[in-house]
Amino acid sequence: MTPAGLPPGTRCPTDFRYEEMLGRPRVQAARRLMRTLLSFDPVPEPEVAAAFCEDMFAGDPVAEAYVAESLSGAAADRRHERGLLETALQSPAGFASVADQASPSMRALFQEFEAVPDWVDRELVEEGARIWRRWGRTLFNVAGAETLEMYTEGAVAIPLSLAGGYAGDNALRRFLETARFWIDVSEPGALFRLGSAGRETAMRVRVMHVSVRRRVSEHPEWDMGRWGLPICQSYMTMTLIGGSVAPALFMWPLGYLTSRAEVHALLHYQRYLGHLLGVRPRHYPETIRAGLQLMFITAMARSYTAGDHGAELIESFPRAFAPRDEHRGIERLRASYEQRLIGAYTAVCMSPATRRRYDLPSAFPWVLLLAARMPYVLSTELGRRLLPAVGDWAERRAVAEREAWWERQMAGRKAAFEAASQLRR
Repeated sequence: MTPAGLPPGTRCPTDFRYEEMLGRPRVQAARRLMRTLLSFDPVPEPEVAAAFCEDMFAGDPVAEAYVAESLSGAAADRRHERGLLETALQSPAGFASVADQASPSMRALFQEFEAVPDWVDRELVEEGARIWRRWGRTLFNVAGAETLEMYTEGAVAIPLSLAGGYAGDNALRRFLETARFWIDVSEPGALFRLGSAGRETAMRVRVMHVSVRRRVSEHPEWDMGRWGLPICQSYMTMTLIGGSVAPALFMWPLGYLTSRAEVHALLHYQRYLGHLLGVRPRHYPETIRAGLQLMFITAMARSYTAGDHGAELIESFPRAFAPRDEHRGIERLRASYEQRLIGAYTAVCMSPATRRRYDLPSAFPWVLLLAARMPYVLSTELGRRLLPAVGDWAERRAVAEREAWWERQMAGRKAAFEAASQLRR
């Protein structure tokens, strides 16, 4: 089994230690084990790995041109442009409602945003969204916990730390905004219906990414050679895998019997969602095998250089759910339960070695709650395979639970999806 390194001339950030780690004995041992278990090599073809490395220097040029032209002028001009953007996103007519006032860059952005690519299978997209709805709140817990694993990397942690959104006291607010995004984009038909909250949220997140990317890349702490471009195509692609292959894998021990066909639907759903978000990787993983391969090389090539930035992000997340001073009685008990539940999910979704590096809530005995719930989840999963009505009931219940949880956590606040006007330092 050869290392299958990168082709000559491949540009790769120095902190992404792909070729260095590929030849290490422990990585080779893990590769052999996974090849035996999975019946395929977890290392992708060299050209796929090369594209993944080079995409670490790639952003979203169409949205970046729009922000540079339309949202970077005088305050009055920015307010006018934001008004046009909101109208185009909220109107059932979409861009047509503002076409006579739009700048060339806005026209180019919406031509891309509103055109449905030929590769899109609408039924698969809707099936993927339906799976997300059926996963309900569990998806939020799993996705939040699995994300912590990559906060060990400077390329991921430093932009988030500088922007401040997922750090300290802001961690809960930003996570709840992300949960609102997940809810909005998984509503029936949301990704295809002009004027839907899902499409509006997707564009707001896309513009926010552009703003953060530009400011962080210009910051003196950012080293392009070490980390590539902030919020790059490669790590945005990994976020899509984090909404498809990864949660399907982590949720199997919890009783969620997601089939191979369903994971394929999730990958397709995430690809189209990524298209709306400006994610255009050179190689998108269209199979479980390809998704696992990208997960393997991303884990293998880690450098663990996030330092205090990563520690703040990782440790802020479970603390964000802790009881607050204003909590009393049942609210305080509920918040305490939520924090301990997050600790249990980190045990499912993070490696023991990573958990030991940071001050995280104890997983035991709270992980036993997940084990105790597994028979109920498993019986529901088996029931939906036999009786479609059971699946419909499970979906309705999960949707109601996730909405009630979000409303309770937000306590009347609104999701903004706005980048801070200034970085933290």
